[in-house]
Amino acid sequence: MIVQLATAREITPADHGRRMRLEDFERARGREGYRYELIDERVYVSPRPNEPHDFVLEWLNKVLHAYMDARPDVINRVSTHARVFVPGRRRATCPEPDFAAYQDYPRHTPWRQRRWQDITPLLVVEVASDDLAKDFGRNVELYEQVPSVREYWLVHPGDFDAHFLFRVYRRRGAKWQKPIDLAFGDTYATRLLPGFSLLINPDA
Repeated sequence: MIVQLATAREITPADHGRRMRLEDFERARGREGYRYELIDERVYVSPRPNEPHDFVLEWLNKVLHAYMDARPDVINRVSTHARVFVPGRRRATCPEPDFAAYQDYPRHTPWRQRRWQDITPLLVVEVASDDLAKDFGRNVELYEQVPSVREYWLVHPGDFDAHFLFRVYRRRGAKWQKPIDLAFGDTYATRLLPGFSLLINPDA
């Protein structure tokens, strides 16, 4: 039997700001070269990162996966394509961080039955690119509204090592504490990830 699939709607940069239902957004396919998010049921479009941004992503990907392999009791899934659904908003809002790390990812549930709506991360990470307002403003507010997110790491590679910024938001109750800023060459450790230590240097 031949199964015919309905043609998915293509979304493009011209759709930035367009109102769209979650079910339509999930069925749509995005034009290559851009990232697409749904924020308050409006399409948010941003360009794909450049090479320095991608190199930092690769560095963090190795670090987080190495920790997950060593401590699956703390983190049992790291995703680079997650949607984080923000509770309590009138319209569907699901930013897509560069990384989302999970402590209780439901591996016991058949994989075809897992939905982003039912899974919330412990840690989210964004590597800032040209759209600084998104990562330093919008996402700080949105991730604060997700109770399971205990830390938000915001990495800004800058143009030189002296401009490299590793900012950490840590939760205290329902709010973020004052952010912690680390520079290139500093080391970051956190009680959230026992035994974890990160030298802030993608070339290390």
